[in-house]
Amino acid sequence: MKNIWRKGATAVAGAAVLAMAATGCSPAAENNTNNKSGSAATVTVRLWDEQVQKAYDASFKEFESQNPGITVKTTLEPYNTYFDKLRTDVSGGNADDIFWISGSYFAPYADNSNLLQIGSEFDGEKSGWVPAAVDQYTRNAKLWGVPQLTDGGIAVYYNKAMLAKAGVDPANLSWDPTDPSRDTFLKAAQKLTLDANGKSADDPAFDKDHIVQYGYNASQDLQAIYYNFIGSNGGAFQDGEKFVFASEKSAQAFQYIVDLINKYHVSPGAADTNDNGDFLRDAFIQGKVAMFQSGTYNLKNVADGAKFDWAVAPIPAGPEGRVSVVNNIVAAGNAKTKNADATVKVLKWLGSADGSKFIGAEGAAVPAVTGAQSSYQQFWQGKNIDAGQFAKAAEGKTVSAPIGSNYSAAFNAWKPIFNEIFLGRTPVKEGLQQAQDAANKAMGQ
Repeated sequence: MKNIWRKGATAVAGAAVLAMAATGCSPAAENNTNNKSGSAATVTVRLWDEQVQKAYDASFKEFESQNPGITVKTTLEPYNTYFDKLRTDVSGGNADDIFWISGSYFAPYADNSNLLQIGSEFDGEKSGWVPAAVDQYTRNAKLWGVPQLTDGGIAVYYNKAMLAKAGVDPANLSWDPTDPSRDTFLKAAQKLTLDANGKSADDPAFDKDHIVQYGYNASQDLQAIYYNFIGSNGGAFQDGEKFVFASEKSAQAFQYIVDLINKYHVSPGAADTNDNGDFLRDAFIQGKVAMFQSGTYNLKNVADGAKFDWAVAPIPAGPEGRVSVVNNIVAAGNAKTKNADATVKVLKWLGSADGSKFIGAEGAAVPAVTGAQSSYQQFWQGKNIDAGQFAKAAEGKTVSAPIGSNYSAAFNAWKPIFNEIFLGRTPVKEGLQQAQDAANKAMGQ
C-alpha cells in the first residue's frame, strides 16, 4: 500500500481551503439516478493503491454475488495527484461514490458536509473497528469514514547479503545528532554505501560522484523518515494544529537527515526523491539501497519485487529511543451520491470482517477491521516472512499523524521550502523557520 498519508511529504496536495459546495453529481450517479434499496446501481470506489485495488476487486465480486443489482467499480488515482484531483472533483460534483481519505485531509470535507456520516446503521460493524482509527476520523462527535487500513509502526527492510558483507548488524543501531561517539547508524550507512570501485563512504578515497550502492533511504518522506527522526530526538512537528518543526530538537533531526544525503552521501540526492515517493522503494527492490525504512504499506511491494534475501529490523534509536508514527485510513461516502442506499451497503461491506478479509488475504495491508487481521498474519506466515517488527514499533513510543482543517494549504506552503532544504540549497534552520511561518499562516495560526 502507498504510505498512508501517502506520501505525506511527497504528494502535491491541493493549495486552497476546500470550497466544496457540489455543483453537480458524480459520473457514476448520472447513470444511476434510482437509488432505492434493491434497485440497479453502480457504486464507484476511488483509492490510490493498486495492491489494495486487487483485493477490493476480489471483495466486491463476493459482495455483488450477495447483492444482485449492485455493481461496484474501483478507480485508481496515483497518490501524487490524488488529493488535488479529489478536491477538484468533490468541488465540481465529479467525485466517486466512495473514496479513500487520510487523516491529514479529511477535516475540510467533514466540515463542508461533503461526507456521509457513519451513523447508527453501522452499529453492527463499529465494535470490530480499530479504536484509534475511529478516534482519528471522529470530528465534532461524528464519525466520517469506515476504517479500512491501519499501519503498524515503521521498520527497516534490509538486504541480508549487503549487510552481512559489510559486517553490519541492524538490530540495535542508534543515531545521535550531537554526540558522534554514540552514533552507530551513520557508520553502518557509510559502510553500506559503495562507489564504482567498491570503496565505502567511510573511505577517504570514496568517489561520491559514482555511487553504485546506497546505505539508506534518507529523504523527504514524512511518514517513513522525518516524523520518526523528530520523535526519537524528542521534537515535535505540530502542537495541536500549530506547526513547531523549526524548534531546536526538530531542527536537529532534519539536519541529520539532510546531512545523510548531502554531506555523507549515504542516500540518493533529493532531486530524485523530493517528488517521487516510490524512487527509493524501487531502488531497494533493484538492489541499489541496502536499508529501506518504511512501513507495512510496502511489505507486499518488497516481497513481490525483491529477488534477494531480505528481512526487517527496528528503526534506529535516537536520544529518546525508538519513536514511530502510526496512522489509519478510511473509506468515506460522498454526501452527493445519487446511490445513497447502495453506497451505504458497500460501506457496510467494507466495514465488515467478511468484506475486509480480502485485504489481509492478499497481504496488501493490515485491515482496520480487527476480525479480518488474522488473514493478513496468515498470508505472511505462509510466505515465511516475519512482519512482527512493525507491530512492535506500533506498540512502543509513537507520534501522532499530522492534522489540520487547512492542512492541504499548509502542506503546499512548506513543501517548496522543504524541497530546497533537502536539495541542500537552503540552510536547514533558516529554511525550517521560513517553512513553519508559511505553514502556520496558511493554517490560520
